[in-house]
Amino acid sequence: MSVLPASGREWHLAARPHGFPKPEDFALREVPVDAPGKGRVLVRNLHFSVDPYMRGRMNDVKSYVPPFQLDHPMDGGAVGEVVASDAEGFEVGDHVLHGLGWREYASVPAEHAVKVDAARAPLSAYLGVLGMTGLTAYAGLFEVASFKEGDAVFVSGAAGAVGSQVGQMARIKGASRVIGSAGSDEKVRRLVEEYGFDAAFNYKNGPVLEQLKEAAPDGIDVYFDNVGGDHLEAAISVFNVGGRATLCGMIAQYNNTEPTPGPRNLALLIGKRLRLQGMLVNDHKHLQEQFVADVAGWIASGELKYDETVVEGIEKGYDAFAGLLRGENTGKMIVSLA
Repeated sequence: MSVLPASGREWHLAARPHGFPKPEDFALREVPVDAPGKGRVLVRNLHFSVDPYMRGRMNDVKSYVPPFQLDHPMDGGAVGEVVASDAEGFEVGDHVLHGLGWREYASVPAEHAVKVDAARAPLSAYLGVLGMTGLTAYAGLFEVASFKEGDAVFVSGAAGAVGSQVGQMARIKGASRVIGSAGSDEKVRRLVEEYGFDAAFNYKNGPVLEQLKEAAPDGIDVYFDNVGGDHLEAAISVFNVGGRATLCGMIAQYNNTEPTPGPRNLALLIGKRLRLQGMLVNDHKHLQEQFVADVAGWIASGELKYDETVVEGIEKGYDAFAGLLRGENTGKMIVSLA
């Protein structure tokens, strides 16, 4: 067992945000670090993830995952190095993936830690392309949306960690056309030139419906929704008969303080026989082995590319999260403590 630090820093939720989160809603606090108890490992976090779903956990409302507690550390995906272990099967120096991010040191129950191989992929990749975001893309496209070869696919938030993977996976598996929307001309360029999308548009440059119709002259069969709002309404209008939508995220309305109007064209679901299905990645853990095998292979062959936006230093945790909500990231947003 190596010499343990006396203390470490962690981010606490200091107040529940109203609208867009403010710096004073968060506090970076120093806490004691203790040796791990029986069946636990102490992990020095090297990278932690910030994700859009965390905004919902800052509200005191019942949801599919409990809200963050005030004046307690926040959590989320993290990968780090074991510095002390009182758990069978874990040694000092092992790298593990776990759910206690937003802090420098984490005492993790062994059953909630998964060993990862730094030789197979960079450690940060296990938070994104080979982690929860990658599995979300994989399960949402192939299982929830029932993608089949020849489908035309539209992805909103397509330059984000999930969206960029969805579009590439669809292309690899034989989509007839892959279309993405993003919030800047640079992101649009990247979607087409680097990720191989057939078409992409900047939703800030004009009405989404008009731009989608132009990008998908033959309609769409699959819509992967990370945004909601006007994107979902536009997709419903442009769907072909038998279209399927995976509803993964609604980032357009996470910071709204008033109810968001729903799509005004839901009557089209009837005649077009559309299927709109919500998804949570935890329902698809049975795909994990196949997902890692497929995606690791696509990365190795160069067929699938991924981006990370890395913010250095635990003190930048709030900045990284606020930047994510403003769309400043390309690919996965990661805070690196390494």
